[in-house]
This record gives sequence, structure tokens and C-alpha cells, in this order.
Amino acid sequence: MTTETPRWFTSSYSNNGGACVEVATNLAPTHGTVPVRDSKNPDGPALALPATAFTTFVAEVKNGGFGGR
Repeated sequence: MTTETPRWFTSSYSNNGGACVEVATNLAPTHGTVPVRDSKNPDGPALALPATAFTTFVAEVKNGGFGGR
């Protein structure tokens, strides 16, 4: 049995002094989740968001939702 580990990355837009999150989208196809964690605390907890919820969230941000534009 193989165990996948999260491959964490931070957006290239995240250059704001460390107030960032990291995501591991590599687990979405096999586990149906997108882990999200605080980039300042990589050993801390991670939220495992359903992939569909994460996709909806990203689309809403791109569309200017949440006061993003």
C-alpha cells in the first residue's frame, strides 16, 4: 500500500510578509480533499477541505467575492 503525502505550496501572489496559507492540491484526485495550513506553522494543524468546496472558494475569490477586488 502506498501513502501519499501532501505536496505543499504557497501561491506566487503570496509575498505579504508571511500571512499566507499553503495548500496541497495533489490529494484532491485520490482523497477528495485539499489540505490547507498556516505557512508560519507548518507543523501545526491542517484543515482538510472537500475538493469541491475548495474549488468553489477559489472561483468565488477570482470573481471578486469576499471583498477580494
